[in-house]
Amino acid sequence: MTVGTSTRSISHRKTLPARGPDSGRTAWAKNKGWRHFVGILTIIFALFPLLYVLSAALDSSGTLAGSNRLFGQIDFENFAQLFSDPARPFGRWFLNTLFIGAVTSLASVLLGALAAYAFSRMRFKGRRLGLLSLMLLQLFPQLLAIVAIFLLLSGISDVIPWLGLGSQLGLIMVYLGGALGVNTYLMYGFFNTVPTSLDEAARLDGASHVQIFFGIILRLVTPILAVVGLLSFIGISSDFIIASVVLQDPDSQTLAVGLYSYVAQQRSENWGVFAAGSVLAALPVMALFLFLQKYITSGLIQGSVKG
Repeated sequence: MTVGTSTRSISHRKTLPARGPDSGRTAWAKNKGWRHFVGILTIIFALFPLLYVLSAALDSSGTLAGSNRLFGQIDFENFAQLFSDPARPFGRWFLNTLFIGAVTSLASVLLGALAAYAFSRMRFKGRRLGLLSLMLLQLFPQLLAIVAIFLLLSGISDVIPWLGLGSQLGLIMVYLGGALGVNTYLMYGFFNTVPTSLDEAARLDGASHVQIFFGIILRLVTPILAVVGLLSFIGISSDFIIASVVLQDPDSQTLAVGLYSYVAQQRSENWGVFAAGSVLAALPVMALFLFLQKYITSGLIQGSVKG
């Protein structure tokens, strides 16, 4: 009976059809192939606007309609015109954006980390109310206070001119006030993932809150610091409304405000120069992202290993 059963199983295996290469490709297409297709389609959808802007920047005709044929004409006249117009100091706008973005991002990370550490590690009266207030502040965009910001800075200009309307330092203060609530609440959740036993062990060795914060905590929360700094810099570089209200002198304006002058007038738009400026304005953001990417990745890998 055993011999008969084994004979039937052998004969049954002999009758099974052999899987050819076509069946393997079909199974791959059903399981993984469609994912590759969706990924390629998404990449094309994301790259097309970037290629279109780059094509318009390299086309000296000055119109977007002439860029329908991608890279039909390639020259650098638009980039040369950016730095040759004395009424529109593109180089100064670029430096102003870097200065305001760097100072605001660093200050936002430092102040947000200090506030998040206080809410995460210290117990004081009004702590819960403060956290709820920070969460409620995120529901209202800073744009709603644009009139109040203008009136406030206008009044400060009469007392402290270098901090009032038209000053870059005043704009930095406005950015810090708007970003502090969001950054604090974002960092607070990440600070809670750091074990409190590290703080207790450091206190037993005689460490103070300052030593614990700068010597231990900041090294363990590097990913969130990098994310907050990157998001702050991106938001400041692309902001137009608040910067256009506060900064009125062309020499103190940022790239977002200054580049708008190329397309502000209805019959004198120069989209080619505007596209060239947009390409150059995106370089600092890309460089900062590539620089912070390794810190985010290394921080996540170190955080996944215990001990």
